[in-house]
Amino acid sequence: MTRRFLAAAAAAFALSAAPAFAHIDPTAHGSVMAGIVHPLSGLDHVLVMVAVGLWAAQLAGRARLAVPVAFVAMMAIGFALALSGMHLAYVEPAILASIVALGLLVAMAVRMPAAAGAGVVGIFALFHGYAHGGELGAATALAFGFGFALSTAALHTVGIALGMLVGRLEKSGAIARGLGVVTAAAGAALFIAG
Repeated sequence: MTRRFLAAAAAAFALSAAPAFAHIDPTAHGSVMAGIVHPLSGLDHVLVMVAVGLWAAQLAGRARLAVPVAFVAMMAIGFALALSGMHLAYVEPAILASIVALGLLVAMAVRMPAAAGAGVVGIFALFHGYAHGGELGAATALAFGFGFALSTAALHTVGIALGMLVGRLEKSGAIARGLGVVTAAAGAALFIAG
């Protein structure tokens, strides 16, 4: 049962980044829609956003809200830094490292206070937001930013719901930890391929 579930989860993660949706034309579909679709168009973003939700579900309590909110807030700051022209080094390596790190946090079911968890994800979120700012294209910044923040929050919600669901189905936490292993492995594979 667990192996089948993990295989299905890995396949779902791999298929969630459909190239057909990558970088839709904001002049044809609107800047908000371009922002909504953007995080869904890259496996790296999907893996991290869902992992943030899974880890928030594992942390429970105030972290279920604090961790995802911190991610979205710091992502917005990173976006603003990119728009301001400020240089942030190692953006892509930091994004790939965030997949591995968050996957490992879920896999090891690392416990920490909500504020510390928010700080950890906030550091990674800064790089994700900066990357979004660098890929703005012809979209209107405010509308695009609202769209990707909305999409990111929805992916966090999916991760939280998934974490809570598997927590109810299987009390030992093995399924959630297995999803963390799959996430970390996918991040390592993307790092090697990149």
